[in-house]
Amino acid sequence: MNDLSTREAYGQALVELGAEKPDVVVLEADLAKSTRSILFREAFPDRFFDVGVAEQNMIGIAAGLACMGLVPFVSTLAIFVSQRVCNQVYVSVAYPALNVKIVGTHCGLQPGGDGPTHQSLNDVAIMRSIPGMIVIEPADAPEVRAVVRAAYQHKGPVYIRLGRNPVPVIFGLDYQFAIGKAVMLHGGDDVTLVSSGAMTHQALAALPALEDKGISVRLLHMPTIKPLDEGAIIQAARETRAVVTLEEHSILGGLGGAVAEVLATRCCASQARVGVSDTFAESGETPQLFEKYRLSVDCIVQAATDVLQRKATAAGGCGR
Repeated sequence: MNDLSTREAYGQALVELGAEKPDVVVLEADLAKSTRSILFREAFPDRFFDVGVAEQNMIGIAAGLACMGLVPFVSTLAIFVSQRVCNQVYVSVAYPALNVKIVGTHCGLQPGGDGPTHQSLNDVAIMRSIPGMIVIEPADAPEVRAVVRAAYQHKGPVYIRLGRNPVPVIFGLDYQFAIGKAVMLHGGDDVTLVSSGAMTHQALAALPALEDKGISVRLLHMPTIKPLDEGAIIQAARETRAVVTLEEHSILGGLGGAVAEVLATRCCASQARVGVSDTFAESGETPQLFEKYRLSVDCIVQAATDVLQRKATAAGGCGR
């Protein structure tokens, strides 16, 4: 399978699901070409609703459709669905635990030239804090297809975080996704990398350089950020005693924060967080932004090396 963006895979998955499930409906806020929900519109125009640039209204409509027994998938950019409509998601969808699936595309730094008004760097933190909300960030096209099906089967609100840019395929078409379960992509004993979304590809790219340094790396792909697979985190932390989290998101409140919460209360291990620091990013091409905001392969290698040094020098307590 050729490289494919997770948003493109989402559009394709919607069509496949819609062909099987007549209760699936899709709502869009004038961005169907960008989110790729346009593919569903072309296949099932009578089940597609473009509300225009009225995202708050879109959430309210989705809530009403869910009350009628339909399963709405709501699509727009991650920055809009997490910030512009946060109150509607909180009150109209999450509070009554309605069966609405919320999909945010163009996450993280990937909007590139559109700049900080479109770069969503805190959407995971926002969605993760909403009671009852499932938060998922798949890494490739086969995983997106499995996630869309799992979201449909789950009764209650789900947030799916997707990227803009094409990414290599990691998983086979027979990949089995389960909400709340991590996937070990590589075994190792010295340090654990925990990643989601596009950062799983960065982690895979960093493996050769780390192995060249004689570092044995365990790689946990963590597609579900809430509920987190605490068992996998605890086992990896106990066995490697060093953890590096990787996220295309602020280091505050996202995957790194979720893992830190587990380590602080359940297991003692050194941790480093690779992600965007407490700042607004600039406009630019994604590779340049990854380099500037320290999400590059070299930065991952450095973070793993640093945390291993802290692990080695720590004596007695947790050594964090």
